[in-house]
Amino acid sequence: MNDEERRAELAESLRAVRQRLDAACAAAGRPAGDVELLAVTKTFPARDVALLTDLGLTAFAENREQEARPKVAELAELRPDAAPRWHVVGQLQRNKARSVARWADVVESADSPRLVEALSGAVRNAWDAGERTRPLEILVQVNLDEAAGRGGCAPAEVPALAELVATKGELDLRGVMAVAPQTTPADVAFDTLSLIAGRLRREFPEAGVISAGMSGDLESAVAHGSTRVRVGTALLGGRRLISP
Repeated sequence: MNDEERRAELAESLRAVRQRLDAACAAAGRPAGDVELLAVTKTFPARDVALLTDLGLTAFAENREQEARPKVAELAELRPDAAPRWHVVGQLQRNKARSVARWADVVESADSPRLVEALSGAVRNAWDAGERTRPLEILVQVNLDEAAGRGGCAPAEVPALAELVATKGELDLRGVMAVAPQTTPADVAFDTLSLIAGRLRREFPEAGVISAGMSGDLESAVAHGSTRVRVGTALLGGRRLISP
């Protein structure tokens, strides 16, 4: 598939996703455009990201640092005039913090004090080296079913972790993120997240982002207050890189 054909395919998918978002907002009594669309580009090539920037998207999500880092660099070559914002949405190892601090705008998967400390130090070092000029935005990832081995902190741990983030001048607490567990109805999971987010906003009014909802459950997430949906399959399809 050449670039023109792929661009047309992506444009149609983007139209359909935006139509779903507008309908979900209308059903929830929210204005059209009230929810940010974050394109999950993991396992897709930088060429696809470049085409999405041509279509007006600016926010992109990756979950593996080793895939994201070269993709960020390649997009800068393909579209030097673009101004993308890069989000980390997967579980992040502390030893990747130094690299992430060089290219990421947002980490949506902060789930432990040790990771927060690592990111804070990495951003400080990146500032000192002239590799970034602004704080790293942070979302606290919440594990809504508290299953062992799954990313996210327990709901009871959110206030303390948020408080730690807020003490770091290198970090900017922006809200919460969660994935609806397969064992719980999406409406129940997102209602729980909404309550957690509400309590956080009372303590930190600037932390109003709720990153929730993906291709299969975005309508439920929007109904329960999501301000950002993370869409991959519905937007980019099922094609994958040969060697992510």
